[in-house]
Amino acid sequence: METEFKKTALKKGHPIQNYLDETDLIHKIADEIIQIDIENEYQKFYNALNQLATIERRFERKENQLFPFLEKKGWTGPSQNMWSFHDIIRQIFRIIRQNIEDKNFTSAKHNTELAVQNINRLLEVEETFLFPNALEMLSDDDWKVMRKGEDEIGWMLTDAPPKYPKEPEYFHPSQDTDIRTDVVYDEKAAHYDEGYMTVEQVNLLFKTLPIDLTYVDENDKVIFYNRGDERVFPRSAGIIGREVRFCHPPKSVDTVLKILEAFRKGEQTEASFWINYKERLIYIRYFAVRDSEKKYKGVIEMSQDITDIKQVDGEKRLLEWK
Repeated sequence: METEFKKTALKKGHPIQNYLDETDLIHKIADEIIQIDIENEYQKFYNALNQLATIERRFERKENQLFPFLEKKGWTGPSQNMWSFHDIIRQIFRIIRQNIEDKNFTSAKHNTELAVQNINRLLEVEETFLFPNALEMLSDDDWKVMRKGEDEIGWMLTDAPPKYPKEPEYFHPSQDTDIRTDVVYDEKAAHYDEGYMTVEQVNLLFKTLPIDLTYVDENDKVIFYNRGDERVFPRSAGIIGREVRFCHPPKSVDTVLKILEAFRKGEQTEASFWINYKERLIYIRYFAVRDSEKKYKGVIEMSQDITDIKQVDGEKRLLEWK
């Protein structure tokens, strides 16, 4: 029997959706078992009967999970009435098995038809009365708690349904293309290539990075440096707006200017050096900055103390704080 309730959209793993998935299976098995000739297809009938009898899992979930939640909301009818209906169907199954043991196939067929009739009636009451009212009365938090307890009881379904709410599957961030519309940003946040941050957050980001960064624009003027707590090379606010050639000692300025010229002409995109400075190994890299049209927009100078990094070997997968 198709009802408007059957068309209600429920997420996979929701307890009611699990019942509905089982309902489809029950109808399929019931339609099949009624058509089986017990005497000539005994094994087929026996297998179908065993499969249909797993409806016991459904009864147990209702009695131990769904009904108690409804009782807390003051609805005791299902516990008092539907539970009795479960017991009637259980008794019919016991009779069918006794009929089979006695090889009384005529009675077995008759009682199987009776079981199917009772089950169909039960499913109709569930879909038109029990489930719609349960959805009205119970909160989503109730369904989440209920779903956790169902694993211990089980289902008629061959495969266990997904968790509710569904547990996210891990996949690499590079493969995550979903645009999330429910993220709330600070009203002062600005949009960057990907994501939003306030000026304070950007400053904290640059301050926390374990590297020295200096940005020289296309006019060879210093427009930015980060104020890390442990900079390799000291900087002060007076450097902002200064020509980059005056920011390096005379012995290295020619090399810096050569790098800038090669970047500006598009001949190179990176230059790397490493030096010993105050008994530490310092890795210095220059990167050409270009816009989406490949137009030169300046250079980023990055300096990093790699003394400890250079000692890294093998793997470290466990958290070991000193």
